[in-house]
Amino acid sequence: MDVFSRLAPFIQDFIYQNKWEELRGIQVAACEVIFDSDDNLLLSSGTASGKTEAAFLPVLTELYNNPSKSIGVMYISPLKALINDQFKRLDQLLIDSGIPVTKWHGDASVTAKNKLMKNPKGIIQITPESLESLITNKRGACLRMFSDLRFIIIDEVHYFMRDVRGIQLLCVLERLKKLTGVNPRRIGLSATLGDIELARNWLNTGTGRGCAAPITDEGKRRIGLHIERFVNYKGRKDPDEAGIQDDAFSTEGYSGNREHFEYLFKHTLDKKTIIFTNSREETEYVIANLKEIAASHKAPDVYRVHHGNVSALIREYTEDEMKSDDSKIVTGATVTLELGIDIGSLDQVVQIGTPYNVSSFAQRLGRCGRRGQVPRILFTFVEDIEVNSADTLGPINWDFIRTIAIIELYLKEHWIEPIPPQNHAYNLLYHQTMSHLKSNGEMSPAALAQDILSMGCFKYITQDDYKKLLTHLLQIEQLQKTEMGGLIIGREGEKVVNSHNFLTVFIVPEYYLVKDENRTIGTVDKVYPVGIRFALAGMTWETVDVNEKSKVIFVKRVPGISLVDWDVDFTNELHTVLVRKIRSILMTDEDYPYLSERCKQRLAEIRYIARNSGILNNLVTPLSDKKYAVFPWVGTRQLTTLNYALRQRRVKSKLPWPTCVYLEVIFEGSGQELENTISDILYSDLDPYSLPLPEKVQIEGKFNEFIPLELLRKQYIEDYLDFEGLRDDMLNFI
Repeated sequence: MDVFSRLAPFIQDFIYQNKWEELRGIQVAACEVIFDSDDNLLLSSGTASGKTEAAFLPVLTELYNNPSKSIGVMYISPLKALINDQFKRLDQLLIDSGIPVTKWHGDASVTAKNKLMKNPKGIIQITPESLESLITNKRGACLRMFSDLRFIIIDEVHYFMRDVRGIQLLCVLERLKKLTGVNPRRIGLSATLGDIELARNWLNTGTGRGCAAPITDEGKRRIGLHIERFVNYKGRKDPDEAGIQDDAFSTEGYSGNREHFEYLFKHTLDKKTIIFTNSREETEYVIANLKEIAASHKAPDVYRVHHGNVSALIREYTEDEMKSDDSKIVTGATVTLELGIDIGSLDQVVQIGTPYNVSSFAQRLGRCGRRGQVPRILFTFVEDIEVNSADTLGPINWDFIRTIAIIELYLKEHWIEPIPPQNHAYNLLYHQTMSHLKSNGEMSPAALAQDILSMGCFKYITQDDYKKLLTHLLQIEQLQKTEMGGLIIGREGEKVVNSHNFLTVFIVPEYYLVKDENRTIGTVDKVYPVGIRFALAGMTWETVDVNEKSKVIFVKRVPGISLVDWDVDFTNELHTVLVRKIRSILMTDEDYPYLSERCKQRLAEIRYIARNSGILNNLVTPLSDKKYAVFPWVGTRQLTTLNYALRQRRVKSKLPWPTCVYLEVIFEGSGQELENTISDILYSDLDPYSLPLPEKVQIEGKFNEFIPLELLRKQYIEDYLDFEGLRDDMLNFI
């Protein structure tokens, strides 16, 4: 019997009504795994390849043929917006099924939630935080709701794997299993997985099942790709303003920013477009400039902003606009539109600057090219060049070269960064300890340790480390010991677990609500005093009043372009494979047809500088008197390890910026002596715990204030440094 014939009648009708010509390869493969095995299932394929349907079609068929005595399917997403989007899609599919679907998150209907608790059935769509809240605060209801849970579908698996929320999710799923006694099959969905085996292991955590990961041939896709470049020359007046002519400006142009925005306006005109930037600030600035240019050309205002600090109502309105086939809106966005929210058919994607990594590029590329279209992505760079700079390596635009490397690795080598595991997330260990005690009440230290350390995601945490954590928590009154020797939440701990954001394991800045009369525009992370102007949601606002107690900024809309000063949005690290690809691009003469003539000229310039500087073939390159550049061509973790190893030997070393591919070193001796020092490090029995790390290591994480410094130091060494990798990468490379 073919797969289609095995699907539930309402699904067959849905396929006929929507005029599907056939099931896609990944959908057939998923059905075969779900119908014919008891394995978990990992579905990894490109955006818009039909993964969501591949998961739901067989699962809903199973639920239709053999109804569950409780909620049968749990769909877990990192974003409420994605849940809302999937709810609409599922609602259409389930019209004639008799299977209800219920949203469960902070903004969802209380009435719908109460109805589900009284009569648990069908599908629940939920976030990790909401699921933990259920397990922690409504154990009885949770037991009834999930007593016959059959399937757990986890969307955007790659997101969870690289985020602390992924550890939280795995912990909560293991607690749910222990509470209910059921072991539902898990289905993971992702478009960007670099290491399938890592993802399988992650998905399987605590289940004891096998995991199928069918590989389907999606075929080669044609891609429309172009990179353009614009230049600002630092420290020079605009020749137009000075009333002079200067050949120095005639080729590339001086007003790079202005030229760039005019170019974007022209190339997004009448094209439904997402413009991705790498910060909220840049998104606001780009869209504000496009609005101004459109007004000067008497063109309609089709420009929108979509990021996490824009109000949910405005974001949803923008998403609805984008779904319309008739609209040609241009939306500036950050990572909020990387994930799988259905935004219909795009004409193109624009990326300003360098994507964070290969995975991010794959996600952003996947936003376009749906419904049979050729995906088109345009990259633009605005480069600030200091004329007559004395800096040897300053003229090298590393972001530009990294962009080419990212494109080549993904499109030609089909490589995506593997997600490094987080084996020592002590802040999550604290969180789950407190959540467990809140849910269960008093527990003996032995029983608590057994429950917590038996979770798969804490398998690298030793009994001794957990004892150190509990001892510290007792000292700071996060925990309290009873007369019977049990542990309960202490006086200070009560303040934490009873706070409204305890279940949120990521850091949430203190935001101020921005309101135009009674309309909420969004949030900002600092106060803008009365009379000050700032940008938000693609518009400029002026503060008219501030309510510090309620943390509300009242504003009025004003014309013009303003900036908003956001804190740093994201951090990033480079993988050795990507760094080595950068070197390969600099060493070869390969031509890249997607580069504009300006970009080709710039690439030739950078190659000339790199080759003549010696950085491509020499570990150590002199920059000036006693100043050297060290190029081991390794990833960020390995380079950081070398940085500390050099400091241990009293060598002044630093990483000039977070994504830099070399170390800047001040050294009294010769370049050869510095090389010898590095060689000694590589052949030594280096103890990473002996490295001269800062007293307070910089690990971003909520609840770190409750973790002993000894454990935070260990976490940094074990999870963020890599001496073995450094040694292997360099010695194999040399």
